[in-house]
Amino acid sequence: MLQESEHGKWTISSSDESTEENSDNEKPSTSALLSNGHGKNSGPHYPCSEARKVAHKRRASPAKFTEGSFLTEVSPAKKRRTSQEGLGWCLSSSDEEPESQPKDVKKEMVKEEKYDMPEDQLSCLRKDNDSCSMSPKSEEHHEASGEVRGIWDLLNGGNPFRFFLTKVKGIKSKYNSGALHIKDILSPLFGTLVSSAQFNYCIDVGWLIRQYPQEFRKKPLLIIHGEKRESKAELIAQARPYENVSLCQAKLDIAFGTHHTKMMLLLYEEGLRVVIHTSNLIADDWYQKTQGIWLSPLYPRLPSGSPGSSGESITNFKSDLINYLVSYNSPSLKEWVDIIQEHDLSETRVYLIGSTPGRYQGSQKEKWGHFKLRKLLRDHASPMPGQDSWPVIGQFSSIGSMGADQSKWLCSEFQESLVPLGNRTKTLARHDIPVHLVYPTVDNVRQSLEGYPAGGSLPYSMQTAQKQLWLHSYFHKWSAEVSGRSHAMPHIKTYMRASPDCQKIAWFLVTSANLSKAAWGALEKNGTQLMIRSYELGVLFLPSAFTTHGFGISPTPKHRILMETCGFHHESYKQTLRLQHLTLSLLSSCETDSLLILRCEIVCCLTNFVFCNTSVILKSVWRENGKWESLAKL
Repeated sequence: MLQESEHGKWTISSSDESTEENSDNEKPSTSALLSNGHGKNSGPHYPCSEARKVAHKRRASPAKFTEGSFLTEVSPAKKRRTSQEGLGWCLSSSDEEPESQPKDVKKEMVKEEKYDMPEDQLSCLRKDNDSCSMSPKSEEHHEASGEVRGIWDLLNGGNPFRFFLTKVKGIKSKYNSGALHIKDILSPLFGTLVSSAQFNYCIDVGWLIRQYPQEFRKKPLLIIHGEKRESKAELIAQARPYENVSLCQAKLDIAFGTHHTKMMLLLYEEGLRVVIHTSNLIADDWYQKTQGIWLSPLYPRLPSGSPGSSGESITNFKSDLINYLVSYNSPSLKEWVDIIQEHDLSETRVYLIGSTPGRYQGSQKEKWGHFKLRKLLRDHASPMPGQDSWPVIGQFSSIGSMGADQSKWLCSEFQESLVPLGNRTKTLARHDIPVHLVYPTVDNVRQSLEGYPAGGSLPYSMQTAQKQLWLHSYFHKWSAEVSGRSHAMPHIKTYMRASPDCQKIAWFLVTSANLSKAAWGALEKNGTQLMIRSYELGVLFLPSAFTTHGFGISPTPKHRILMETCGFHHESYKQTLRLQHLTLSLLSSCETDSLLILRCEIVCCLTNFVFCNTSVILKSVWRENGKWESLAKL
């Protein structure tokens, strides 16, 4: 049902659709390949889960503002399709607002392109019998250099965290040292691929296939998505030319939920790898945005006949990952559950924090969402001297509706899940623990590598913002000088608890979950039930999983990875507090310490914020009289 308002058209969907996908195509089976010595025989197709969901989707169409006038400019993402060819997804959305659906769909022809650059002229690919040519530069293969081998050395050179940023086009090369592109992750140097599964929100199938090395492009690929109706039809049309591609629709029964998880399962002849990240499977997300990746070790296969409990890590990562996959209730994913059971994941040092749609009571509440984070921090985090002054820092790319004031969710149940540092520590009243939220300003977006179109990946509707003006006092702007990414707008989502001087960190989380009740869950029925709308996934870094000494400072590390996600630079009317480097290092008896620097300067700004609402971007100013004055509304 379409509803018209000053904020645009919104589509409100029912949850009665249950359709099997790709039932007319036979697809290669992973188990068949394994049983035939990793051959290329075709087996039965992956059966998809039957699903119903209510999905909110909007096509962001940001506008670019120029001095003296406001001229509409099509974003790079938009240039790849005509106004009626949208896939129906917003680049980063996990709040509860209903959103518009695409009006029609068109099958996309596949064309080679440069690995890290969205093509401005890709619209020509949609024309029948088009033969538009690419320049030799666009066909570059960056893996020909020693760059990937350098990354391989980095992965095996004493880096315990295995946390990376994505490469960014347009910044100095030194800032991309140690960063990864999707082609690096899928490189044959990491293993001889047998099959893979891609979990994501926004998916361009043709582009995704081209990110695999030529020799792996016909290997079985299972895509787990949450699309429905027109968007689902478009995805099926995209996948149809590829006999090796199967689709699995995630079950979304609760209104306005999304399949927002971003994960890769990569099965090799040599073992298994898990990748949990923050990027959509579209060119824009791997081009000029700040994104995060956790790349697992290569998990070896367990000896034949090993019990099911074998290969577990001290973080229970294996069982948590299996439980997450089982929650889909999909026959397609049963194969991957069996594959994970057959591998040794004991080297994992991170905790898995997932969200799956549902209503949970009793002990089930602690399995998902922010209650899972609460339990892990109580059970495994350690008390810190002066911890009552340690702020909670959250950084994200989308904001949902959180209620009339902070007590409704943010500074009640959600903050309570982020502040525990062990079971025996005294907890102050929740409002006494500082909370800092990092979200780009209009100036951040305007001065970014992408310009105003970057706002398309920062959805926060004016309609929602006007209902929670109290939230703005928590905001801090984006800055990432140490990693050279101040102008690469963040699509990464990170949460942490840092010391006031930013010299120590109690824990760090990188996840797909934005700041919304849909992503993290909200209590119902007098706090006895947790309701979650969306699928999300992230990994939690705790000192106890790496060393008994915790995270501290290593002054002269031999190997270090510079990564900047968020930090703190607070400006008030009377004072400026600049907190410098947040350093995370491994203090242990290892021969070489590894160092992870997370430095952020966040400037508190009560004036300019970005709001992206369906097909508009609003630049607004907060006035002292408590009203919003719109500088531009297109």
